[in-house]
Amino acid sequence: MKSITINGSQRESVGKAASKSLRNAGKVPCVLYGGDQPLHFSADELAFSKLVYTPDVHTVVIDLGDKKFDAILQDIQFHPVTDKILHIDFFQLHEDKEIALDIPVKITGNAPGILAGGVLRLNKRKLKVKALPKNLPDFILADISELEIGNKLYVPTLAKDEYKFLHPDNTVVCQVRISRAAMKAAQDAAKEEKAAAKEAAATE
Repeated sequence: MKSITINGSQRESVGKAASKSLRNAGKVPCVLYGGDQPLHFSADELAFSKLVYTPDVHTVVIDLGDKKFDAILQDIQFHPVTDKILHIDFFQLHEDKEIALDIPVKITGNAPGILAGGVLRLNKRKLKVKALPKNLPDFILADISELEIGNKLYVPTLAKDEYKFLHPDNTVVCQVRISRAAMKAAQDAAKEEKAAAKEAAATE
């Protein structure tokens, strides 16, 4: 999985007043959990743009000068009016400990069902996986090449040895459904066929 480095400074002062001063200076107060004790630090708001405003998932290297920590974004708070970042929580990664993370689903292939007039419905845009940090994928590849109209792609189809899914086996990732236009055309054709049969029966 791709990683983004956040350069920050460890905080000595915590609390509302200290956090407000940081925000006024264009910085975001943060906390890193998962270690021996919570670590408070801050970083420039602009440093988080590639981490927060993207559909992709990244691990994070928190660089505090004399210390570096591997982590993932755990929680983020935005201002309800301005949408400015108010606070971010991170969780420290350990090489020997598995972590659960939501990973984006990426579609690949051309489904015969779509070529026949069906439409693709993506039921799961992200899937939760559990793996060691080194085995976390950038995305889950869902191959729809075999899907006909009415077919569904289930989670076990996407299984890999490097990670496991935290979803029931009957979870539908995506499916090809008949389009409304095709459904209406089929209904109209059925009505016409029924009417023609009635008319033929009446003339006999």
